[in-house]
Amino acid sequence: MVIDGRTLSHEVSESIRRMAVRRVREGERPGEVIRSYGLCRTTIYRWLRAEAKGGQAALAARKHPGRPCKLTDKQKRQVRQWICGKDPRQYGFDFGLWTRRIVADLVEQRMGKTLGLTAVGRLLAELEITPQKPLRRAYERDPGAVEHWKCTEYPRLRKRAKRRGADIFFLDEAGIRSDAPLQRTWGPKGQTPVVRTSGQRQAVNAISAVNARGAFWYTVYTGRLNAQTFVRFLRDFLKTRRRSVFLVVDKHPAHQARCVSEYVQSRGGRLELHFLPGYAPDLNPDELVWNHLRQVGTSKKPLRQNESLRQRVEEDLTSIQQNKPLVRSFFHAHSVAYTTD
Repeated sequence: MVIDGRTLSHEVSESIRRMAVRRVREGERPGEVIRSYGLCRTTIYRWLRAEAKGGQAALAARKHPGRPCKLTDKQKRQVRQWICGKDPRQYGFDFGLWTRRIVADLVEQRMGKTLGLTAVGRLLAELEITPQKPLRRAYERDPGAVEHWKCTEYPRLRKRAKRRGADIFFLDEAGIRSDAPLQRTWGPKGQTPVVRTSGQRQAVNAISAVNARGAFWYTVYTGRLNAQTFVRFLRDFLKTRRRSVFLVVDKHPAHQARCVSEYVQSRGGRLELHFLPGYAPDLNPDELVWNHLRQVGTSKKPLRQNESLRQRVEEDLTSIQQNKPLVRSFFHAHSVAYTTD
């Protein structure tokens, strides 16, 4: 029975080639050698000619180049420029996310060349373009204001804090639900795993403040955040601080209310509020606290029967509070690296 050599791995094929040629060089008949491996009789003569011409290196396994790409190097670079930092809608497509089909259609429209989906996948891999979940950015976001905050306002704020002996904290609020989407798990192909959890829906809110040195404060509450509630939180927060605080917050209406401003002024410089640019939550390291909480919280550890969501959230936040290296790590994310430069 003759074996199809194409079904063998590169490593096995190379090993057979080297052993077969060595046996022939040691005096065995080529036909008997190749028959012992179950391969086509004429195959060994190609190996012998290759070894005679190029030595043992000619017997090494080589990855088959496959069908040559239809695009030139210049055209490949053009495809990368189309995709990186761009949106398919900028090229007339209705869909806002890149897919292999959209890339293939764009190549055909602009370059007149047809690529299959598999070929597009190989092309994107060659260009080091990988499938990723995109981040949301509001149309109302002002890139100029973001850059001004990162390069001018915050460095100035940090210098003032150092001069005044004040601590800089970033504050944010979040809502947590017991029926948050679960993360991925493993299971048999085609059979969706089932995770038992409580059918009772619970929801709580939390507010926290985080510092680059590892300090962390939080409280859990129910109901909506308003100016009066925020003042109460500020009062509780200041009880835990000995030094003056420069508190960086977003432009939530409760943060900008008149009674909040009056309370801050009544502190005699012990508390200052500084506002992030609008629609730029990624500039706040405290956002990473909530990301971490969702990743290790109810999305991975669903509530047990009759378990309190509030108690679970308080336990998770206490665990974060006690882990100062974890708190400091929130400031090393790429989006907030400006806080530690």
